[in-house]
Amino acid sequence: MKSYVFPGNIEDSILQIGGKPFPYMRTAQFSELVKDSERMLLHLINCPEGRVIFYTASGTGAMDAVVANYVSQCEKAFILVGGSFGHRWKNLCDYYHCPNEIFEVPFARDIDYVQLEERVRTSRPDVFLCQHHETSTGQLYDMEKISAICKKYEVSLVVDAISSFLSDTLDMSGWGIDICITSSQKGLNIAPGLSFLFLSPRVLQTVFSHKSYYFDFEENLKNLERGQTPYSPATTLFLQLHARLQSDMKIGVDNIIASVRAKALYFRELCKQNNWEVPAEVPSNCITGFFVRRNGDILFKELLKQEIFIMPGGTPNYFRVSHLGVQTNEDLDDLARRIKEIENR
Repeated sequence: MKSYVFPGNIEDSILQIGGKPFPYMRTAQFSELVKDSERMLLHLINCPEGRVIFYTASGTGAMDAVVANYVSQCEKAFILVGGSFGHRWKNLCDYYHCPNEIFEVPFARDIDYVQLEERVRTSRPDVFLCQHHETSTGQLYDMEKISAICKKYEVSLVVDAISSFLSDTLDMSGWGIDICITSSQKGLNIAPGLSFLFLSPRVLQTVFSHKSYYFDFEENLKNLERGQTPYSPATTLFLQLHARLQSDMKIGVDNIIASVRAKALYFRELCKQNNWEVPAEVPSNCITGFFVRRNGDILFKELLKQEIFIMPGGTPNYFRVSHLGVQTNEDLDDLARRIKEIENR
């Protein structure tokens, strides 16, 4: 089986951890593992004085937590909507009755940053919600420009970095991000089931709302002081996470990102050779979204028959290939060949 969806193919050394007996979580040993994982995560995102809340939940669970605990007490949220995950911020704000305004970006296009600044200037929101990389389209946004706008108008910045963490440069402290979100099944390349909510030192001074029982910030932070989660964690995933983080610390963030970028550029050259359009103006390293010319209606199912997984894009003839996990140029050559064979039927 070859996986070009998240989290991609995973090394046997990580997978084997999932088959081993797991420890009881209410122990000093497990607490130290959680604390060490937090330390390494904060290093990798460059927020050494922040905190990490660990949720046994998908990335949407962490987004829900942000809106329930933080955004719900703001007078107005400003939401960047460039695809389905931008709409998810909108849906969550509406669910919690948070006043909000959206700024729409066309499919796979970059932001008009001059227009964005003007809208923020006139809207005067309290909090700005966005994706670093809109996973549904492959478009990467310029967080340095967004950060500068938020700093200029004193707007709190919340970033969904679920698919950009360890794929693209991400500097939480340098960009003044108050809250950042990621999850286990993207750049960390372990199974889905954990999400991580990074809180900056500044936002930790906030008195948070209490509109969610399971996701309550205060309760989770209190338990984190002893290296624990308030409720039963996905213990095996924590063990895999710790092993992955130890490996990532040795490799280094820049080297990890360079490896993902090399795979992305290699596959995009194959797309060019096969006349497949890559629509994103500024594509993330994480995925390549591309349009095939024909037989898009059968491509996904035909590859499944060959035990190859790629991501449909929700738009006719549009597909996405992840560059995370264990992946070689030979793998990408083989994938492109199989896609072309189906396209030419």
